[in-house]
Amino acid sequence: MKIRKIISYLLLVVAAISFLYPFYWMIVASLTPEEQISHFTLLPQTLTLSNYLTMFQKIPILKSLLNSLIVAGTSTLGVMLFGSMIGYSLAKLNFKGRNLLFFIIIFTMSLPFQVTLIPNYILMVKLRWVDTFAALIVPALNSAFAIIMFRQAFKNIPDDLIDAARVDGCGNLRIVFQVLWPNIIPTIITVGIITFMNSWNDVLWPLIVIRDENLMTMPQLVTLFAVGGRADAQLGVKLAAAVLLALPIIITYAIFQKHFIKSMASSGIKG
Repeated sequence: MKIRKIISYLLLVVAAISFLYPFYWMIVASLTPEEQISHFTLLPQTLTLSNYLTMFQKIPILKSLLNSLIVAGTSTLGVMLFGSMIGYSLAKLNFKGRNLLFFIIIFTMSLPFQVTLIPNYILMVKLRWVDTFAALIVPALNSAFAIIMFRQAFKNIPDDLIDAARVDGCGNLRIVFQVLWPNIIPTIITVGIITFMNSWNDVLWPLIVIRDENLMTMPQLVTLFAVGGRADAQLGVKLAAAVLLALPIIITYAIFQKHFIKSMASSGIKG
């Protein structure tokens, strides 16, 4: 048994190193002078902030960071609000066509984003939302993943709790946000993290509907910066932009990882 544990721990250590080393290399290389990056192995000879200073001079990275925070934060809040209301309806309210609606929502998860790309863009043009935050936020509010996660979480809550809340005079909205939400904190955090990550990392849709540099999100601006020639083929500057892009996601996950893992481990789609 001890040998098996040792082997298991060794395999886990190797797996952890294989996942963490690219991030370590990216961070350290971004602090390494450009001429030394090609010779960088494990420890750099010197450290410098010149790559970050060059990046700040070339692109409005802080403005794009604020834009991304606004878009991702608003989208995440909207998804949690609307997803929980729809999930509650599918889990606890009896109405005609409830199961059909649920299966349609599941079906939409199998459709690739490219299928709805052109219709969504045409709709944004007709609504005159191109080059506005609305084009980035409103389409993201429809999250089948969030609806399914909330439905599953609400189905695991006894109906007696809801009946008691109704006896006390609570409506459906108060039941969802004041009675049920405190009992599904891990699910809320999981939906929030994944929604925030998806919104934060989205590049294709912003590239289509946003052309004004002052409204560009951070992934969009970094992508254009890296492949558009403004980085002047400087690898260190590109890595510096990538580090700033990944930093909010790493911090968010590090803070909420306990609840995230707990929710993902206990979740499952039940009828």
